[in-house]
Amino acid sequence: MSTDALLLKIMTQLDAMQIQQQTMQAQLDALSIPGRRDSAVHPVASSPPIASSPPIGTASSRPIAIPSSSSKSSTFQLGTSPPLSGTPSSMPHHALSGVTSSEKEREKILYPGRVNLTTYPGQHSISPHPLQWGAASPDARGPVVCSRLPGSIKARNALGAHSGSYSIYRALSIALGSLSPTHKPDFTMTEPPIDIPPNPSWGSKGGWSIGPEPATGGYGPIVSMDPYGHLVPSVFRRESEELGLDVRPSIAVTLAHIKMSELDDSVRRGTLKVDGKVVMNSPPLPGVDHVGVEVVVSKAAVEPVWHLPGVAERSELLLRRALFEETGGSYPELITRPDIKVFLPPIGGLTAYIFGNPAFLSDPSKELTLRVHDECNGSDVFGSDICTCKPYLTYAIEECIRGAQKGGVGLVVYFRKEGRALGEVTKYLVYNLRKRGGDSADKYFKSTELIAGVKDMRFQALMPDVLHWLGITKVDHMVSMSDMKYNAIVQSGIPILNRYDIPDHLIPPDSRVEIDAKIAAGYFSSSKTVTEADLVRTVGRTWEETDH
Repeated sequence: MSTDALLLKIMTQLDAMQIQQQTMQAQLDALSIPGRRDSAVHPVASSPPIASSPPIGTASSRPIAIPSSSSKSSTFQLGTSPPLSGTPSSMPHHALSGVTSSEKEREKILYPGRVNLTTYPGQHSISPHPLQWGAASPDARGPVVCSRLPGSIKARNALGAHSGSYSIYRALSIALGSLSPTHKPDFTMTEPPIDIPPNPSWGSKGGWSIGPEPATGGYGPIVSMDPYGHLVPSVFRRESEELGLDVRPSIAVTLAHIKMSELDDSVRRGTLKVDGKVVMNSPPLPGVDHVGVEVVVSKAAVEPVWHLPGVAERSELLLRRALFEETGGSYPELITRPDIKVFLPPIGGLTAYIFGNPAFLSDPSKELTLRVHDECNGSDVFGSDICTCKPYLTYAIEECIRGAQKGGVGLVVYFRKEGRALGEVTKYLVYNLRKRGGDSADKYFKSTELIAGVKDMRFQALMPDVLHWLGITKVDHMVSMSDMKYNAIVQSGIPILNRYDIPDHLIPPDSRVEIDAKIAAGYFSSSKTVTEADLVRTVGRTWEETDH
């Protein structure tokens, strides 16, 4: 489809949205409480009327009607901004049956302004705080501001919400009365206990493209997270304290001890040593003869922050449209605010576990052992034997520990991408299909495609951002068989010197279907070759073979 045809299709659908919005506005105005001086409760100046959505990237001057509280319609030209005017009206859900007057009053206290469905670039009083992605310093870059609090909504330069999908739990807490929507966090004494300093990758130096074409935007190699996310309270103190903007960290760094029974077993077997620095004996417990060991780690939790042009440099319009449609229209400003280039998506983030001295991550003279692991709740937490996720993760942790004990550093990056980013429901549906349809390796990927339409949605091209954030310039040992992860890291400019596959003795029998299918599809294996003809002979356990 040509660009003009695509824009015409978008304009047609946006016109339909306009009609729906006009209908909604009429319903809102009809629901206004008679005899109430709502203008004293709802400040009109901060409340734009519901308006149609001008298509991105078009300079058309076709006038569009904008509904207002009166019976007359005003018009504006596409490419200009609708006026900030109109009489406030009741919230849409006040039409729900059973809503009491006390609930309405409580809502007016929590949210005194009218509903703002969307905003437009250049709109009166809308002035996004300057943000230059890929700038070499925090002052030049500017903070990420996505808050809709009164002091920040006009200065927003990002869409979405902090904490990703957990923002829904925040909404529940507010609705149930346990949290104030205007709560301002106190970040005193929350600064990182270890230093992750700026490096050239935080700026535009070393930019790379996630597509087949060379990068042209100069955004740098980090486009899916805010490299200053852990330094927000310090480097953006002025914006928070003097300008009153709601600026929040998207990264937190801390220290911890991890304790796993598998590591206890390795110490007893002698394959892992207690050195008193990385691996320590656990404190004694009354009545327990063998308390085992624990491992000292540094860890960072990272929430995604997407720079949309960097995520999809050659098709930003299409990415915005897809994000808008596939989130149920939850973020209309993806369409109406092309000037805002940053989006905090409602997805899970990642956790980075560092074994050894964190400063060694950016030191090319030190050996780095790396495992990039995508979440698998069934195996990682509950030990399901249908896949190799937990044994491979455990093996990687031990390799990272051994690397740190030899004077290097280990890193495990744990992404929340359950079921290859298809979700656990889809994964279990695939399990059912596999076990009922004959669980052979030649059908492994086909089973997923039948249900999900694709065999993998993890989009590994964004994965190396966290490595660049940490200042990593090479990987000495990568504990992974994934060709997609390997290619993404190498193509981002980080060479990988050695790769490890999972040892055979750690592969559960029922997960041989998965491993053989992946090797045949191009996954790395140092010792085994699997052909398409071999896959038919690799068969997993059926339900009937197990007592339930």
